[in-house]
Amino acid sequence: MIQLSIVIVSYNVKDYLWQCLTSVEKAIGGIKAEVIVFDNHSHDGTVEHLRPLFPDVKFIESDHNLGFARGNNRAIRQSCGKYILLLNPDTIVAENTFLRALRFMDEHPQAGGCGVRMMTCSGTDAKESRRGMPTPMTSLFKFTGLCSRFPRNHRLGRYYMGWLPWDEPAKIETVSGAFFLLRREALEAVGLLDEDFFMYGEDIDLSYRLLKGGWENWYLPLCILHYKGESTQKSSFRYVHVFYGAMLIFCYKHYKGFYRALLPLLRVAVNGMTWMALCSVGLKKAKRSIGVINKNNSDAYYVFQVRPEHIKQCQRLTSEKGLWAEFHDANAQSLGNKKEWNKEQRVYMVFDSTVFSYSEMFTAMHDLFAGKVSMAVYYPQENMIITDKEIIYGNEQ
Repeated sequence: MIQLSIVIVSYNVKDYLWQCLTSVEKAIGGIKAEVIVFDNHSHDGTVEHLRPLFPDVKFIESDHNLGFARGNNRAIRQSCGKYILLLNPDTIVAENTFLRALRFMDEHPQAGGCGVRMMTCSGTDAKESRRGMPTPMTSLFKFTGLCSRFPRNHRLGRYYMGWLPWDEPAKIETVSGAFFLLRREALEAVGLLDEDFFMYGEDIDLSYRLLKGGWENWYLPLCILHYKGESTQKSSFRYVHVFYGAMLIFCYKHYKGFYRALLPLLRVAVNGMTWMALCSVGLKKAKRSIGVINKNNSDAYYVFQVRPEHIKQCQRLTSEKGLWAEFHDANAQSLGNKKEWNKEQRVYMVFDSTVFSYSEMFTAMHDLFAGKVSMAVYYPQENMIITDKEIIYGNEQ
């Protein structure tokens, strides 16, 4: 019997998906698992490139973009695992994440769904890892900034449930769709993702239906990397328009009476944030056009932690791309070296994937470099560096 079905919906993120599948391959060791990728009509050659590299992965191709909810539902219907994991393609999982999460679910039969401790590429905890249900009032507290100002207040800070400890399991209300582990029995009882949500909001809706169905949602202190926490421009017009529009769909669907009376005010707040985002986009474009903001990541600085035999290859790569860099023989001493870099410069700690496990990378980022540098991974065989902002290929790649 298949214990775990891993479902990944992907759209034009070929290399991030490759990295995600590489980490998944390591994490499913000892687990009877299946991996299903639903490709939402990508134009970057995702399936053609990855299918030969991952022969055990089932790729489902769509002839148009169905969105996140429909894509997941199509794949879920073809899965057969006792548990189903909805996983974003812009994530990296640690080697023991699945085993520990499944053990927890087996030990807690009322757990319908669980999420994990998502880390941004700067080594900080993503607040989206633990969320409350976005009632109209809770949403207004977030819009007005009261949630950020009083994060530990059980009423004002409920959106991110900031009073919960990061290093202990805890019951939460909303599980993030970036890593949403579901008990099939619970999913069959409450129904699949609501396809009225094209992107964003479907995880909130499913979490709510699980709670209404008598199931529990949990946060587990198991670390994964989620690039979206760092790379998504949450002030962008598209993000604000789609994300908060999905929140309105959720509120109109589930709330009546007094809460329904608050929804016009919530809509005004959403429209205000959308216009602010539109103005912000226009301002950034203007600054870029006159050179105030750099158009790319060319001013970043790369600190390589690699095998000695890989240093020359890394030097050639950085020279070809005109990157500023320094190189270290990968060991605990070089990682533990406390050094201050130019605070105005974006610094990447580049880990050699043949030296460090993903778990070791996460630990180093969280314990040594949180908030100081960003994580990048160097893959010697592919001669490629993956960062949150871009994929850097060597010429011989």
